[in-house]
Amino acid sequence: MQVQAMHFKARAGQRLADVRLQQNLKKLAGKFVTARAVAMDELGDFEIIRTEAVRRRDAALAQLDGWLEAFEAEASRRGTTVLWAETPQEASALVVEIARRHQVQRATKTKSMVSEEMALNAALEAVGVQVTETDLGEYILQINDYEPPSHIIAPVVHKDRQQVAELFRREHDRERSEGWENDIAGMAREAREVLRERFLAADMGITGGNFVIAETGSVALVTNEGNEGLCTVLPRVHVAITGIEKVLPTLDDLATVMRLLPRSATGQVISNYFSLLTGPRAPGETDGPEHNYVILLDGGRTGLIGGEFQDMLRCIKCGACMNHCPVYQKIGGHSYGWVYPGPMGSVLTPSYVGLEKTLDLPHAATLCGQCQVVCPMKIPLPELLRKLRERQFDRGLRPRGERALLAAWGWLARRPALYRLASRVGVRLLAALAPDGRLHKLPGAGGWTVGRDLPVPTGRTFRDLYRARRDAQGG
Repeated sequence: MQVQAMHFKARAGQRLADVRLQQNLKKLAGKFVTARAVAMDELGDFEIIRTEAVRRRDAALAQLDGWLEAFEAEASRRGTTVLWAETPQEASALVVEIARRHQVQRATKTKSMVSEEMALNAALEAVGVQVTETDLGEYILQINDYEPPSHIIAPVVHKDRQQVAELFRREHDRERSEGWENDIAGMAREAREVLRERFLAADMGITGGNFVIAETGSVALVTNEGNEGLCTVLPRVHVAITGIEKVLPTLDDLATVMRLLPRSATGQVISNYFSLLTGPRAPGETDGPEHNYVILLDGGRTGLIGGEFQDMLRCIKCGACMNHCPVYQKIGGHSYGWVYPGPMGSVLTPSYVGLEKTLDLPHAATLCGQCQVVCPMKIPLPELLRKLRERQFDRGLRPRGERALLAAWGWLARRPALYRLASRVGVRLLAALAPDGRLHKLPGAGGWTVGRDLPVPTGRTFRDLYRARRDAQGG
């Protein structure tokens, strides 16, 4: 996928002005946020399980090379061919070569964010392979001229049923009854009928991999539609693609993490379909691929190992951070301009494609901390975003005026007496600009007031407010 993150502000502005999109995005709070809260309440011991899952993920990352080699050895013993790719382009080339080797003409594919990094569909279609996305959301986007997904677990959350109906009307040659565009079950059945023919005709199935298990050489897949089964059981060739950070040492580790993944993603206790794929079809078995491949992609991930951003590799791609992010809830995923949106994308995208290409993403957050609160892997996303901002400042990647103001603030912050004096003067100046107590226009900082009035600071510190509340309560 082409990186468009440098256009974040313009894209975000367009999304904010899109009334229909704003209505569609309300589904996030109404569905995923509420469902997660209920699921975690029912779980009861969320913090204990989360702490244990983080410990296990950290242990795997601490010896990442060893566990990857263990996975390769066991998967190879069971008949799987394990391939390695340093870049997304290399990974795409490997899939194309597999397709050529096995004379593949048609491929079915499940939802995979790594394949979005690779621009895999375009690479396969360039050599004549017909690719069909089989996740319903991804299929809807594919027939809309390969529109990119806007969410990592609900790729078409930005569209309503009328928009989907219009795409089906355009793409599918079917007789229509009155009111059919309001029949969601009917549209799902229509897509199923179209896709079933593609499943039966496919020579190759392509999937992602939520995790790979070193102990058994298996690939773990989690879906809610069952399409992963038809992509792995029917075709004679199966290719799973995942990032190198997704290795887990044992099935016990997988069981621990799986107590959190579906609950964090959709509020489900367990996903509708959970598959463990181990090797190609064995003698005597009636289904499964004749040839099984796993491609492990680096794609910038090793650059995070041992550094201050290593915590990001714990991410299990559940989407909880974006579901709860007030910024994502207003602008949607397309504003972020690459594969991964929301808070996790605002850290991953600069890490994978370069900070200079993603100047606005570290600032695409309020730093309210809600993403860290709900993250099942305890990733300190606000702190990582602050670190990216610091790197931008140190490398001179922010506007000169902004850097000058931050440098002046830093100089004052190291001199408490001057800082208090400057704060008092600043509060009085702002009060003079706003006789009614609200700033309607702030010279030099219009971004703060272009869409709302800004209350004038009171000049009181947090300590002052705390003492006032304590005194009022008689404490």
